[in-house]
Amino acid sequence: MDRSVTCFLPWSESGSMAASVASLKASGLTDRIYVVIPPGNANATDVVETVSSHGRENLQSMGAGEIISTGFSSTDAIRKMAAVTDTGYVVTYSKGFPLDLGRHALARMMQICDDTGAGMVYSDYWENKNGIMSPHPVTDYQVGSLRDDFNFGSVIMYDAKAFREACSRMDNDYSFAGLYDLRLKISQNYPLVHIQEMLYTEVETDTRKSGEKQFDYVDPRNRAVQVEMEKACTHHLRCIGGWLAPEFREISFDDGFEYDASVVIPVRNRVKTIGDAIRSVLSQKTKYRFNLIIVDNYSTDGTTDIIKSFSSDRRVVHIIPDRKDLGIGGCWNEAVFSSSCGRFAIQLDSDDLYIDDHVITRVVDAFHEQQCAMVVGSYRMVNFDLQEIPPGLIDHREWTPDNGRNNALRINGLGAPRAFYTPVLRSIRVPNVSYGEDYAVGLAISRHYRIGRIYEPLYLCRRWDENSDAVLDVAKTNAHNLYKDRIRTIELMARIRMNG
Repeated sequence: MDRSVTCFLPWSESGSMAASVASLKASGLTDRIYVVIPPGNANATDVVETVSSHGRENLQSMGAGEIISTGFSSTDAIRKMAAVTDTGYVVTYSKGFPLDLGRHALARMMQICDDTGAGMVYSDYWENKNGIMSPHPVTDYQVGSLRDDFNFGSVIMYDAKAFREACSRMDNDYSFAGLYDLRLKISQNYPLVHIQEMLYTEVETDTRKSGEKQFDYVDPRNRAVQVEMEKACTHHLRCIGGWLAPEFREISFDDGFEYDASVVIPVRNRVKTIGDAIRSVLSQKTKYRFNLIIVDNYSTDGTTDIIKSFSSDRRVVHIIPDRKDLGIGGCWNEAVFSSSCGRFAIQLDSDDLYIDDHVITRVVDAFHEQQCAMVVGSYRMVNFDLQEIPPGLIDHREWTPDNGRNNALRINGLGAPRAFYTPVLRSIRVPNVSYGEDYAVGLAISRHYRIGRIYEPLYLCRRWDENSDAVLDVAKTNAHNLYKDRIRTIELMARIRMNG
C-alpha cells in the first residue's frame, strides 16, 4: 500500500492556513495537500472575493492545491476529495487555526490504521485555549456513538479504500452532514479506532462553559443542520437494522391508583431553590388528584428543613431513603415504587419551577389524548432571577411521531419536563446514576410505546453556577458522553435484536 497521505483542510486566514500546511508537510508523509474553498460568483461575499483574487496565489506559494466546494462538511466536498485521492491514506483537518502536528504523528496514525484494519483513526490532543496548553482526551467510539457532535478532534486519518468505498454509497447530497454521513458509512464496514495518545495541538476558541454548550443542538438557528443530520442517521439505522417503523403497543391506563398524578422532585442540597419548586407544584389548579413526592437524598445545607416547613400540606410526601448510595435515578425509583405514587409521575428538578398553575392538567390530558406511555414537554431557559436567556424556548420540535424514536438515538436528550405512566416506568426502572438516567428511560420506553409531546413551555429551567452540569472539566464531560453512548449502544442492540 502507498504509505503516503492526501490531506484536506478548509479555507481560512492565510497565516493560519500556511502554518497548518507547513506542519502537514513537515511529517514527510504528505503526497498532496488540498484546501477546500468556496466558489466565486457575482454575488460573492468579501471572503469569497478574497479567495478568488488572492487565495490561489497564496495556495500556490504554499504548495497546496484547491477544491472548489460550498462547504468542507458537504457531500460535494467529500466526493471531490475522494476523486483526487490516489494515496493509501486520507487526512482531514477541520479547523481554521494553526495545526501543530506532533513528531511522527501521521506515521503513528498509519501504524494503528494498518494494525487494526481501521477505516478511520483519531487521537487525543493538546488544547491551546487562550495560550494555555492542556491535555484533551477524547472517548472510544462504539456502535451507539451516533451523535453528530461526537468529538474526534480536528485531525482524522482514513484508510483511503474505506473512504472511497463509503463515498460510492453516498446517495444523498448534504450541505452540512457530509462528514457525518461519511463516518457512519465507514463504521458499517470498518472499526473506528481511538488512539489514546496526544498526537497534535489544536487551538480552541469556544471558551464557553460546558453548561452553555449543551443546548447548541436545539438552538433554532441550527435547525437546517439538524434536519440533515437526522436524515443521515435515519438512513444509517436502516442500513444496520436498527430503524423502527412507527408501530407501537397500545396502552390502557390502570384505575388502581389513589392519585392521578405525582410530581417527583429528587433533591440534595438545594436550599436556594427547593422552596420555589415546591410552591410552584402546590399552587397547581387542576381537576386531577395529585401529590408531591420529594426524595431528599441526605441534604446537609438546610434543604430538609425547608421541605419540612411544607409538611402541613397533606399532598407533600417527604421521603428520606434508607440507602445512601442513590443517584438521581435511584431517588426516582424510591418515588415511583412508593405506594404514594400516582398513575402518572411528572418530573420537576429542584432548581426549576412550573411556568403556571395548569401544568399538571396539560400533562395528564396529554397522556389521555395522545395515548402514550411518556410525555415530554418544553421549557424556557432563564437565569437565577428567572429572566429569559438564550436560546430561550427549548421545544425539541425536531421530534416527529414517525421518526422521533429513531432520531432519539442521535440527539443528546429528549427534552423536559418528562412524565411517565407509572406501571411502564416500574417495569423498566430508572438507572441509578445522576446523569443520563432520564435519557435511558426515554429510549427504552420509545422502543415500544408512543411518546407524547407538548410544545408549549411548561417550566422555567434555571441555569446558574450550582447546576450539576454548569461547569464540567474534560474528564467529567467525557464520562457523561461515554455513558450516553453506552446507553445508545445497549438500546441499538436491543432494537436490532427486536427487528430480527
